[in-house]
Amino acid sequence: MTRNNTLRFHSRVIHAGQTPDRWEGATLPPICQSASHLHPTAENLSQTFGGKTSDHIYMRLTNPTNRVLEEKLTALESGRGAVAMSSGMAAITNACMALLRTGDEFVTGNSLFMSTYVLFANIFKKYGITARLVESTDLAALENAISEKTRFIYLETIGNPKMDVPDLAAAAEIAHRHGLPLLVDNTLATPYLCRPLELGADVVIHSTTKYLSGHGDATGGVVIDSGAFPWAGNDRFPDFKPFIDRKGPLAFLDKVWREHHINFGTTQAPLHSYLTMVGLDTLALRMERHLANAQQVAAYLQSRSEVAWINYPGLLDNPSHAVADRQFGGLGFGGVLAFGLADQAACFRFINSLQMVYHLANLGDCKTLVIHPYSSQYLSFDEPTRQALAISADLVRLSVGIEAVEDICADLGQALDSI
Repeated sequence: MTRNNTLRFHSRVIHAGQTPDRWEGATLPPICQSASHLHPTAENLSQTFGGKTSDHIYMRLTNPTNRVLEEKLTALESGRGAVAMSSGMAAITNACMALLRTGDEFVTGNSLFMSTYVLFANIFKKYGITARLVESTDLAALENAISEKTRFIYLETIGNPKMDVPDLAAAAEIAHRHGLPLLVDNTLATPYLCRPLELGADVVIHSTTKYLSGHGDATGGVVIDSGAFPWAGNDRFPDFKPFIDRKGPLAFLDKVWREHHINFGTTQAPLHSYLTMVGLDTLALRMERHLANAQQVAAYLQSRSEVAWINYPGLLDNPSHAVADRQFGGLGFGGVLAFGLADQAACFRFINSLQMVYHLANLGDCKTLVIHPYSSQYLSFDEPTRQALAISADLVRLSVGIEAVEDICADLGQALDSI
C-alpha cells in the first residue's frame, strides 16, 4: 500500500489493494463465497471475536473479497479505513445512525438524492431525530442551523438532480469550528473528480452502484473514514468511548461496523464487490469520457430551441460553476445534467422517442440514461416538497455515458425534433 500511495490516480485506481502473491498469482481477488471461516484453534476464534486479530469469522461481519474493495476505496479517497455495504442507502443509513440518538439533530443540504431525503425528512423523524434542511451552497444557513443538539453536517458533492456544488472546504471549516464532523456523499463526483477528505471532510460515502462500478451490474455502498476527527473528549458524542478505546482514530468506522452494519445485516455480496473492482480498473478513463461528453452534450442542448433551460455546473452562467471549477481542479463538472422542456407531456414525448439512450432509474452507467424524476422517483412527493427539492414537471435528468458524443447528440436531437 505504501508504494500504491505514491502512484498517480490513473495508476492507483488499478493497483491499490492488489496482492497477487496472496491470490496464487491472480490479478483480481478471488470471489470468496463462504458464509463462515474455519479457525485452527478455540483460542484463535476467541481472539478474533475480541478484535485482537483481523481474521474472518462470518460473511455478515467481514469477507476477504469485500476487504480488498475496502482497501482500494480507502486508497482512492485518501482515507484510513472503509466498510463496504450492500447499497449506497445502507452506507448513508449506517453512517448517520452511528452518530445519532433520539432527540438529536443534524444539518443537511436540501439538494438530496430521493431516498436520502425520505430517510432524513420522514423516517428519522419517526425516531425523534430532526434533519435541518438548508440550501446546500448557503454557508451562512449551514452555520445558522447548528444548535447544541446538532451531531453532524451532511452534503452531496454534486446535488442530484439539482446539480448544485457546495464549497466543501468552507463547510468543513464551519463543522469543525462547532466540533462537528462533515459527511459527504461523493457518488456523482467520484474520487477521480473530487476527494472530500483532502478538503477537510471527515467521512465519505458512495453508492458504488454508480460510477465506481460503472456497468449497471452490481449494487453496493461504502463508508470511508478519514481517521482525523477528534472524537475523544467531544461532549456531542458521549457513547464513543468504547470505540475510541478499541480503535482510536478509527472509532467512528468501528462504531459504524460493530453497532450498525453487522447488526442491521447490510452485508455486501462478494460477487458485487468483485464486479465493482473490475469496474474500478477503468474508472479514470471512463470519467474522462463522461466529463468530456457531458460538457459537449450541455453545449448541444443549449443550442436547441426546444430546451427551455439547462442546469449543468460546466456552463459559465451556472451558479455553481466557479466553486465547481476550483473544487474539481479543472478536470470537469460531472457526468449528469438536468434540462427543461415545455411541460411533462413534452418530456414524455422526448423520452419515448429516444432510440439509443436508455430510460431507467439509475445513473453513472457507461451507457447514457434518462429519467423524468417528477413522475417516477418523486411521484409520491407532495408539490411543496417537489418544489423545495427543485423537482419540476418539465425537468429531464440525463446521465451522459461514454458512447460517441456525436451519437448521443444525434439521438437527443431526433427525440427533440419529435416534440
